[in-house]
Amino acid sequence: MSDFSDSTLWRLSAFERLQAAGGGAADGRPTLLPTTLMADLRRLGAAPAGSDVLEVVAACLRHREPALLHLGYGRLVWPVTVFPAQQLYHSPRAVTDLGPAVELAGLKLLDAQRPGVRPPGHVQHDRVAAADRYRALNPLLWTLALHGPRRTLLAEIDGRAAYRLASGALADQPALPGALGPAAERLRARAASVREMAGWPGMSVERASRLLNGLYLTGGLMVMRSHAAAREAPDFWRQWFGRRR
Repeated sequence: MSDFSDSTLWRLSAFERLQAAGGGAADGRPTLLPTTLMADLRRLGAAPAGSDVLEVVAACLRHREPALLHLGYGRLVWPVTVFPAQQLYHSPRAVTDLGPAVELAGLKLLDAQRPGVRPPGHVQHDRVAAADRYRALNPLLWTLALHGPRRTLLAEIDGRAAYRLASGALADQPALPGALGPAAERLRARAASVREMAGWPGMSVERASRLLNGLYLTGGLMVMRSHAAAREAPDFWRQWFGRRR
């Protein structure tokens, strides 16, 4: 992200000054997220500011509510507006332009609010942005899931469960990197728990969690709570988190 010009991204210092001054939308539009979305975030223990990027994105998808997310990396702020209903996101730069040198694991959610732009084709076209600023949502979701800061399962799919690839999932997706592709194919054939997936070649608990998060966000995951494969040892997660401390 170091090659981003000042004309496309905020400097973090400028963004913080605006926030400290109580800056909101210049046109007087409401900036607070819808109450239903806020209630879901509170249920998950995820306040819009300072919380997990992936949890907030997942909540937007569940409610099909658009949101403007200010993502911080180093000294820059990357504004991303997600439009779940249209399967699009708006941003001055595409996630695919970030390049391999970018440490996406360092992304932080600085703020979440109502969008400042509308999706393409909206009847009120005064805030519809240039067409080249709108992009397909799935690449953003996969990038955040596989390379973003969250290393564990999203709250909505966590717990004792078995997971399987939904019918038609990944049909139009690029090949998953490394061991994730074969792991996804195994899930196409049968259900498995995270514990079992972690033992597959090239996999780990973190890689399994990232894969499942990506499948969930892109609508390709079946979560089965009563499946036989969901019966993991009661202390599995406690043991794993204990090793990470």
